[in-house]
Amino acid sequence: MVILITGASRGIGAALAKTLTTSGHRVLLVSRNREALEETVARCNSGMSGEPAVAVPFDLTELDARHHEFVSLTGRHTGVIDALVNNAGQLIRKPFLETTLEESLAIFRANFFAPARLIAALIPLMSHSVLKHVVNITSMGGFQGSTKFAGLSYYSASKAALGNLTECLAEELKETGLRINALALGSVGTEMLAEAFPGYRAPLEPDEMAGFIR
Repeated sequence: MVILITGASRGIGAALAKTLTTSGHRVLLVSRNREALEETVARCNSGMSGEPAVAVPFDLTELDARHHEFVSLTGRHTGVIDALVNNAGQLIRKPFLETTLEESLAIFRANFFAPARLIAALIPLMSHSVLKHVVNITSMGGFQGSTKFAGLSYYSASKAALGNLTECLAEELKETGLRINALALGSVGTEMLAEAFPGYRAPLEPDEMAGFIR
């Protein structure tokens, strides 16, 4: 199975890549951090026959402007994608009244528009697959009635938008055979969480969450 994972240079994405390659799958790993991405690819390929992991360095917030370039990069490695894991995201912890328009737009570009446009871009490659599965990584903070945290208003709102889009696309695209689901995660001990909440100890580590997502 060929699986494309975004945000694969660290955290959950990197852990998931290792878990999936160990299980015998091929993975296309996307991140704008080329150096860290290549380190993830090296870890995934270490001790494996062939190279089940390949790097696709790309900034997905620029997908619309560089659509053909991304499709070409991906097409060099595979003619079909069986599953997509939209894991990449951006977390800015900042009071609502202090968050600038550009910061709020950056959060929505990374957490909502990039995964939405990526689904659209990859449908042609997924149409040849029997599986055709999309998994969007959202957040419990994006669910109505869940515990909310100060400073995460835009982040939580962007994840709520992605969760709602998932439900809408599951209905709109069902005749294509595409299955699309969202996984709303709680706190996981990633570098992104540590940067936003220094000293906070999350109940789960990326490797544990990767096992669940798989």
